[in-house]
Amino acid sequence: MEWKRGERAVAEARTPMELVEHLRPSDAKRLEVDMEGYEFYVMRDWYNPLIKRRELDLLVLHVGKSTPGRMVLRYKLSKALGVDIKKLYIRSVRSEYGVGRTHVEVHVYDSVERALQFEPKYIIERNKIPEEEEEE
Repeated sequence: MEWKRGERAVAEARTPMELVEHLRPSDAKRLEVDMEGYEFYVMRDWYNPLIKRRELDLLVLHVGKSTPGRMVLRYKLSKALGVDIKKLYIRSVRSEYGVGRTHVEVHVYDSVERALQFEPKYIIERNKIPEEEEEE
């Protein structure tokens, strides 16, 4: 059996903490988010001046815990990044089976109008806040 770099160490990890040590990226900035048992790392962060949005690729480590939900991520990330929740959209949440690692793609717009103009309707629908659903 051929092992990719680091897979043997992950397979041999005996405790969740050993596994987290192997999963932590060495070249990413840690993002302080108020969620116990979850670690957030910014893999890529850049500003798109044409669309006027910040685009982030995050890595969430959650060994022994469930994958965080889209709404929980949206609330916690808006607080951690210091932006209005209506300007932040979770584009995708992709978990790796059996590892406790999730990749999250986030867009943060300069204005709510800009977000509604550029985000597809299905993404806006997925990111609806419960208060917005009650208004309809």
